[in-house]
Amino acid sequence: MDNHQRRTLTFLTIGLIFMLSGIEYAVILPTIWRYLQILEAPPYFLGLGLSAFSLSALLTGPLFGVWSDRSQTTKSIILFSNLFEIAGNFMYFIGYSKWLLLCSRLVAGVGAGAGSSIFGFLTRNTLPEERAGIFAAIMACRQAGLLVGPAFNLFLRLCDFKLGPFVVNKYTSPGIFMCLLWMLLQFIVLAAYWDVPPISSEGAVIVLELKQEEVKEEEEVPLMGSDEEVARTYRAINSDQLETSTSSESQTAHEALNPFKNFSISEAFLREEVVVLLTAQFITLFNQTALETMVTPLTQRYFSFGELGNSVMYSLCGVEVIVGFFFVRWLSSKVADRVVLAVGLVICSTACIWCLIFLCKPRGGYEWQLSAFIVGVFLQLLGLPFVAVSQVSLFSKVTAEKTQGFSQGVRRSVGGLATILGPLWAGGLTNNLYIMLGMMLALLVMITVMTVLSYERLAEPRVVQCAQSSDSGG
Repeated sequence: MDNHQRRTLTFLTIGLIFMLSGIEYAVILPTIWRYLQILEAPPYFLGLGLSAFSLSALLTGPLFGVWSDRSQTTKSIILFSNLFEIAGNFMYFIGYSKWLLLCSRLVAGVGAGAGSSIFGFLTRNTLPEERAGIFAAIMACRQAGLLVGPAFNLFLRLCDFKLGPFVVNKYTSPGIFMCLLWMLLQFIVLAAYWDVPPISSEGAVIVLELKQEEVKEEEEVPLMGSDEEVARTYRAINSDQLETSTSSESQTAHEALNPFKNFSISEAFLREEVVVLLTAQFITLFNQTALETMVTPLTQRYFSFGELGNSVMYSLCGVEVIVGFFFVRWLSSKVADRVVLAVGLVICSTACIWCLIFLCKPRGGYEWQLSAFIVGVFLQLLGLPFVAVSQVSLFSKVTAEKTQGFSQGVRRSVGGLATILGPLWAGGLTNNLYIMLGMMLALLVMITVMTVLSYERLAEPRVVQCAQSSDSGG
C-alpha cells in the first residue's frame, strides 16, 4: 500500500472520528436534562454538564497539540484520547449520582482535545490550495453525525432492561451506545490510520534525489571541457556552499527534534492577522451556540413546537449546513479564503439584522411569523460554513507549520471558551431578544471591520526563493 492510499484511508478515518463526535452530541443532548432531573440535580447542573465537556477540551487541546508537534505523530494521541471518551461515556451510563454525570462529561471532553492534533496533522499533509476543501469535508462529517444522531435515539429510547447490575433505559443507553462506538473506533484507527509523512517531507525527499542525480551527472563531466563546464564543476564542490548546506541540514534536523526552539507565543499569536482569525473563531461559535440556546424556547413560545417539531427543524438545519460545507468546499477552489470569509460575515450580519427586525417583536399571523423565523435561521446557518471553513484554513496558513498542533489547540481553546459563554449569555436573555441579538450583531460588525482593515494580511505568506540567487552570485 503506497502513501497515497494510506493518506486517503487516514483522512476517511478522521472523518469518522468527527462524525462520532457529532453523533455523541446528538444522542446525549436530548436526554441529559431529564437524566439530571431523575438524579435530583438542580437546574444549573444542565449548564455545568454541557460546559464541562467544552472546558476539559479547552484545557487539553494545546497539550495534545504540543505532544503532536514534538513527536510528529497523531495515531498514538488519538488512541490515547479515545480512552477518555470510552471512560467518560461509560461513567455517563452508570450515572449513580449527579456528580458522576458531571464528571463523565468532564472526562469525555479530554478526548475531544485531540482535535488540535488532528487539525495539525491535516495542515502538514495537505497543500495550501486544497486545505480549505479538506477542512470543509471534515466539518461536514461532524454535521452528518449531528444529523444521523437523532435516528439512533429512535431505538435508544426503547431500551428498558438490565445489564448485570446496571439499568439500561432511554437515559443511560446513550452512554453505553457511545462507549461501544468509541471502542469500535479504536480498532478502526489501529487498522486504517497511518502517520503518513508530511507533504513537505515528501517534497524534500524528491529534492534530495534530484540533487543526488545532479551530483552524479557532474561527476561524469570530462576533465577537459569548456570554461562554462569547468565553472559549473567548481561550483559543485565549493567548500563554502558545502558548509552552508551541511549547517542548514543540521539546523533543520535540530528544529524537527525541537519545533519549539526559539518559539515565542507573542510573536506567534499577537500578530494582526492571527488576532483577527481567533476573534472570528470566537464570535462564530459564540453566536452559533447562543442561537442554538435561543431557538428551542422561541419555537415553544411562538409556534408551540414539541419534540417532533424541534427534531424536524434540527434535521433540516443539519441538511442545510452539510450542503453549505460542500458548497464552500467547491467555492474555496475558485476564490481566496479571505473572500469566502468576507462573504460569510456579510451573510451572518444580514441574518442578525433580519432577526432583530422580525423576531424580537413578531408581527402578523402565524404563517408570517413562521416564515420570518425560517428565513432568519436559514440565513444564520447559511453564513456558518463560509466563516468556519475560511478562518480555519487561513489560520493554518498564517501560523507556523512546525508548531501547527499547538496553534490549532489554541484556536480550538478559543472556540471552546465561546461555546461555554454563548449559552450562558443567551440562556439568561431569551425574554429580551433585543439585547441578546444586539450583542451578536455588535460582535459581527466588529469582526467585519477588523477583517476589512486587515484584508491584505489575510493571505498565505509569500515564500522567497533564493536558490538561484546563490548560484548566480557564486
